[in-house]
Amino acid sequence: MYFDEHFIQGALSDFTIINNNFPKEARFSIDSRTLQKGDIFVALTGENTDGHNFIQQALNNGAVGLIIAKEKKDILEKFEHAIKDKLVVAVPDPLKALLRLAKVWRSQFNYPVVAITGSVGKTSTKMLLANIVSLHYKKFLVSRGNENTQLGIALNMLKMRPDHSVAIFEVGISKRGEMAIIAHMLQPTSAVITCVGHSHMEGLGSLADIALEKRDIFKYFTEESVGIINGDQPLLANVGYIHPVIKFGSKTINQIQARKITKKDGNIQFVLKLYKKKYTITLKQSHEGAIFNCLAAAAAAQFLSISHEEIIRGLSLPLTISNRFESLQLAICDGTIISDCYNANPESMKYALLAFDNMNASGKKIAVLGDMLELGVNSPFWHRQLGRFLRKTPSVSHVILVGDLVKWTHKTIPVSLSCEIVPNWKEAAKSLEKQVDESSIVLVKGSCAMGLTNLVKQVT
Repeated sequence: MYFDEHFIQGALSDFTIINNNFPKEARFSIDSRTLQKGDIFVALTGENTDGHNFIQQALNNGAVGLIIAKEKKDILEKFEHAIKDKLVVAVPDPLKALLRLAKVWRSQFNYPVVAITGSVGKTSTKMLLANIVSLHYKKFLVSRGNENTQLGIALNMLKMRPDHSVAIFEVGISKRGEMAIIAHMLQPTSAVITCVGHSHMEGLGSLADIALEKRDIFKYFTEESVGIINGDQPLLANVGYIHPVIKFGSKTINQIQARKITKKDGNIQFVLKLYKKKYTITLKQSHEGAIFNCLAAAAAAQFLSISHEEIIRGLSLPLTISNRFESLQLAICDGTIISDCYNANPESMKYALLAFDNMNASGKKIAVLGDMLELGVNSPFWHRQLGRFLRKTPSVSHVILVGDLVKWTHKTIPVSLSCEIVPNWKEAAKSLEKQVDESSIVLVKGSCAMGLTNLVKQVT
């Protein structure tokens, strides 16, 4: 299982090896800025950038090889001396070559490959499962950060090694047909659908369409594969599957359940029922979505030959994920800011606001809420619903709405709730500095493209 000339010959039909200096351990990068010493740089051509223009930077950062487009191989004359001890491969299309290499590389391994998808909770479920797996297996692979597109998954697939016991991947989609393509490339042996919600509706369509697309993660399952679904959602549960399916949720019909859920002092406690066995779980947070992430992770771990004891211990390990309801200290006062601005849709907004309302605070509670993007023609409706939902969070004393779509939220917000609307994160930061007191708690949530992470960086 080496990345060598023999492997390339088996994977690609059209290629030219210009320099035959294969590294002992092949790693790949498509970004010259973050490339690590020892990586092979794949020069991709996009709409706005061309990786071939950054070959020098890649070499300066320690690239040990290049995969470039055949039509641009004349560019190598500039680097003749620098690449003499490097691997250099020319292909018709570096992107297609990279995806093909990843698919063939993955086919060499027969250990479990878990795919985790869903409209909400993918990353948290992945990291919870990784915590559990770490207690049982010495070596395993978990995909990096939010690298959940076809390209990101391919780069992580190329990190699979013979001494791994399991590989865990996060899978995200935004257009129809993407899931089937990823499933064909990744060939997961089990997969989790955390939930189906209103996200990427411009590219995926209605909620039923989203559910149909998510279920394509199971498209290439064998009889030995196991699908894990949110059994509380009819769009997932009331479907016939040709492979085994395990359901999790709060309803008694699920094999893996959360029972007797209680909230107190900013913590959540529930009884985890794994088939017929019950365990009390305490989460040191107020976000109810974390319960379902725990259920999904526990279900996946169940089929990785991991004991219940290790599952419970793994769920109790600390879990902090950047910009996913992450608690940070405010620099402008002694207050706290909750950064949940990686992304936003109606479901995640609801969970975040309820969790925020459940937090104890002696000072002012301020919510900074940005546009929820990619909701399609129903975007005004969902933003109006957000305004109405704020009636269920009475502890919130002030709201700063950020963007354009939140004008619909402003129309339905409770009359008694102090509110202002600003065009961007910079103006929101100015407004926030005027509103906070020494004991304030601030929630920041909105779609990633709204740039609210910049606000968080400025005030922490």
